[in-house]
Formats: sequence, C-alpha cells, structure tokens
Amino acid sequence: MRLTLRQQKGLSNEIEKGDVMNRRSRLKTLILSAAALLMVAPVFAQGQQSQQGTQQQSQQQTNPPQQTQKPSLANPQQNAAAPPPVNPKEEAAYKAFFDMKPSGAADYQNEIQAGEKFLADYPQSRYREAVYGRLADAYFNTKQVEKMCDAADKALAINPDDVLLLTQVGWMIPHASPDTPNYDQDLTKAEQYEKHSLELLNSMNKPANLSQDQFDQSKKAALSQAHSGLGLVYFREKKYELSSAEMAEATTVASDSDPTDYLILGVDDETLQKYPDAVKAYDTCAQMPWALQDRCKQGSVEAKSKEGAAPPHKP
Repeated sequence: MRLTLRQQKGLSNEIEKGDVMNRRSRLKTLILSAAALLMVAPVFAQGQQSQQGTQQQSQQQTNPPQQTQKPSLANPQQNAAAPPPVNPKEEAAYKAFFDMKPSGAADYQNEIQAGEKFLADYPQSRYREAVYGRLADAYFNTKQVEKMCDAADKALAINPDDVLLLTQVGWMIPHASPDTPNYDQDLTKAEQYEKHSLELLNSMNKPANLSQDQFDQSKKAALSQAHSGLGLVYFREKKYELSSAEMAEATTVASDSDPTDYLILGVDDETLQKYPDAVKAYDTCAQMPWALQDRCKQGSVEAKSKEGAAPPHKP
C-alpha cells in the first residue's frame, strides 16, 4: 500500500496545522540541549527563551560567543585567526538583536530586518554565525524556506560542525510545505545535515562541566530531534521503511516525546501493513493533548480495521 498524492498533501497540511505550538517547544528543548552539549556561550538560546535565570543572562551579556574562536567538534584544538577589535556599536547591536523575543509574524519580520541590518553593517563580525542561525529560524517562521537554507549554509560555512544548526535546520526543512520551490533539493540537504549531526552527537564526549545525567539527557534530546528530522525527510520521499526506523529511534530516545513523530510512525507502519505497530503508535499520540489528537484516534481505528481484514499470516 502507498499513500496517494492527495493523502500525502492532506497529511502535510495536518502536520503543519498541528505542529505549530509543538515545534516551538521542541526547538526550545533542542537549543537548551545543544548549548549544554557544546559548552558554547548560550547567547543564541537567550534570544529564544524568556525563562533564563539572572545569572545566566549576566554571563550571556558579558561573554558572547566568539564565532571565529569556536573550535570544531572534530578538532577541538583547531587554531583560528584572532577576532577583530571589539566595536562597542557592534556589541550593542548584537545584544539588541539577541534580546528580541519574537512571538508573531510582525515580530519575526522585525527580527529579520534587525539581523539583516547587522550583517550589512558588520559583514565580518565575529557573531555572524550566530546571527545567521537566528535568522534561519526567523525565515522559517515567515515561510521563507529558501532564505532559511541560505542563512544556514552561510553559518555552516563558518562552522560545519555546528550541531545545533545542523539539527535545527535539518528538522525544519521537511516540516515546510512540499509546495515550497526546490523542495526536493532541500530535502537532500536536510538529510545531509541530520546525518552529519548524528555523526557528531554519537562521537561526542561528556563535557567536564556537566554531570553524567545532564549530558545523557541533553544528548538524548538532540539525538531524538535529529532522528525525527531524518525520519520526516524519508517520509516526504515516500521511503516508509527508512522513515519508520528513524521515527522509532526518535520516539525511543526521547524523554519528551513529539506527538508528530508518533503520527508519522503510525502512517509509516500502516502503509507498510504493520498494523499492530501502527495501532501502538497511533494510540500513543492519541493520548497526548495536541491539535491532531482526533486524527491519531481515527488512525488507530482504521489500522485495527485493516488488521482484522488482513489475511491470516502464514508461518
């Protein structure tokens, strides 16, 4: 069994509708986890989280990330060119940009204008990687997928091993509408991002400033996000076996499960005629309070019906 084009498009619309609030929660979790894992100054997280503690905010203001000094995960001792002298106006503009806390379309447009102006005013800034990363999120929230990918590419040209950005953008691309121009090429890019992210995460050692439990939880959240993004890429490409495997991994390692992952896993397994597994996935997402809860309940009923109508399995 394969999903028809109409069914694919209908499910895509459902995902976009049900995913809005969940996406913001998931990205916030990823940002916290990646910041902890990479031991980078959490200025990027500051712009997206209003509940940061006073002490952490102080550290963010006094110790912003030095983009040209941040080592690669593959080579922690990498030597980098010394950053240019500190420009007080640049520092102030950078802080003002990351102090923005967008919550609606107009806010994201203002954020985009501020970020683009910063890059125009300070094209060689030590902070440009973080600014590009923040802009990628803002472009996604205003449905400018092409600009999102361009911003991500520019940030990754500076630091190809930016786990946060690789995982985040690799997850966001397949969540965009399939009607987006160059969508197939973007899916290929998202697959590359998530595969590289998984390579980095799986080879990562525990930082000295984290307890083992903190490290394990942060790593699990990031791994779940990367598997989720890769699973949705495969789902968009109608590679249901691969999608099912990735979504199963995403829901296994996650401590805070994403109902969208369970919905896609249910559709994958139903399409593959693995009806008991589909029912299990649907029932799980049907127990979660979210926009597509009824869709999950409906999926469970349909999968049970198909299981009952299927011919007996021959040993």
